[in-house]
Amino acid sequence: MLAETILAGALLLADSVAVVAFPILSPLEIVKRAVSPGVVIQKCTNPGMLALAYDDGPYTYTSQLVDILDKGGAKATFFWTGTLYGCIYKQAAAVQKAFASGHQVASHSWTHGHMGGMSAANIKTEMTKVETALVNLVGVKPLYMRPPYLETSGQFLPTMKSMNYKVITNDIDSGDWNNQTPQQSQAKFTSAGAKGNGHIPLMHEVYPGTVNTLTPWLINWAKTNGLKLVTVAECLGDPDGMYQAGNFTAATGPYSC
Repeated sequence: MLAETILAGALLLADSVAVVAFPILSPLEIVKRAVSPGVVIQKCTNPGMLALAYDDGPYTYTSQLVDILDKGGAKATFFWTGTLYGCIYKQAAAVQKAFASGHQVASHSWTHGHMGGMSAANIKTEMTKVETALVNLVGVKPLYMRPPYLETSGQFLPTMKSMNYKVITNDIDSGDWNNQTPQQSQAKFTSAGAKGNGHIPLMHEVYPGTVNTLTPWLINWAKTNGLKLVTVAECLGDPDGMYQAGNFTAATGPYSC
């Protein structure tokens, strides 16, 4: 009798803990949480997808990368800076080409500084300068961004929430920024696998190995594994929410950094 009483109590306790600690969310609730402004998003909410995402451009290889993606039937997201590898306005043709091809253009800040240590005012300046550039070049304000160095401390997340930005990091690091070869990067994708919700990798369009070797390999890898190559917005169930709402008017050129 004592054993039965103890067992019943244990089961009741387990049920109570389960209810409190593990609330069940509907798929709709999960998606809404995943795309909330000011919340760090690391991985797709949809399965069967791979969201190719590139940082640090626009740069010399942007136009070439767009050609490779378009030829492979892939869509990607470009997290662009204003001045990291030269002035964004000097890459106007490449920026416009990527946007016209249906790729998602997004922000990676103006100077690629350490935004986790900046004041809210400086963070806003970093973001609004990129907004202005993209309005001038392609007529849209980005809704998505990836923080430089993936830093999200200090005033960063509250400021992103106030500016309505959806914050993306990653769940696979290609390591291209750390002198990893394309073959080493490939091994990371193979190890991560293609099952479950889709990946959002950290990659950089400023390295020829990423553009010319890793990207074609990823296109083939995705097709072999039945994955759809999409923008970050689409992999989060947000295909119509790539840009801030509103009609924006470009300033009169010439533009400068």
